[in-house]
Amino acid sequence: MKNYKFTVAYDGSRFHGFEKQPNVEMTIQGKLESVLSIMTDSKVEVIGAGRTDAGVHARAMICNAHLETDKSENEIRDYMNHYLPDDICICEVKEASDRFHARYKATGKTYVYTCYIGDIKPIFNRKYVYVLNRKPDINKMQEAAKYLIGSHDFKSFCGNPKMKKSTVREIDKIEIVSKGSYLTLSFHGTGFLQNMVRILTGTLLEVGWGKKNVEDIPDIIEAKDRQAAGFTAPAIGLCLMKVDYN
Repeated sequence: MKNYKFTVAYDGSRFHGFEKQPNVEMTIQGKLESVLSIMTDSKVEVIGAGRTDAGVHARAMICNAHLETDKSENEIRDYMNHYLPDDICICEVKEASDRFHARYKATGKTYVYTCYIGDIKPIFNRKYVYVLNRKPDINKMQEAAKYLIGSHDFKSFCGNPKMKKSTVREIDKIEIVSKGSYLTLSFHGTGFLQNMVRILTGTLLEVGWGKKNVEDIPDIIEAKDRQAAGFTAPAIGLCLMKVDYN
């Protein structure tokens, strides 16, 4: 039995997140395991680098699974792409070391949140952007983002009120760029809490709209209270772009 590493892209619009759930058919993990189990005629467990929320997209989610198969890497890829729904694509399959674990071996992740600030409705991108009704102050958002860089207790930005594990995370880069009709917020860190990127985005947008001040960010972090932070931006605009490994 060999360990395989998968690079997976998906449109999360109609899925209830990556992680399989009891009595929920539409999950990314569930679809991957179903196809691989049929291919190998055995029960297969797929491990993902993260658990993207319902509606969140990915260009390069990394997964791994141990398989007993005579198929080559490309044959596995092609078989999966043939039987998976059209909104999930296996970009690459590579044999990995037996100790490779998609989640535990990950050293960083990059997420990008995309907002639309144009004047005309984005018909063809409407499933992948959050349409803003007014343009925020980008400079204020960039100033506020500086306070979020580093290792902090991000409990105020966690969507799980029952979180028992540590809510300390490290963000080493936030880029906020306005180009044409699009505003993108790019986050890179060692890991992220449930809904964290979406809450960070909502909070920064509130700063940009003047609902919160730049100087409020340290107090929001210190509060360790979800109610202190901004709204949770819709899942529609969020995409996992890359997972890092040493």
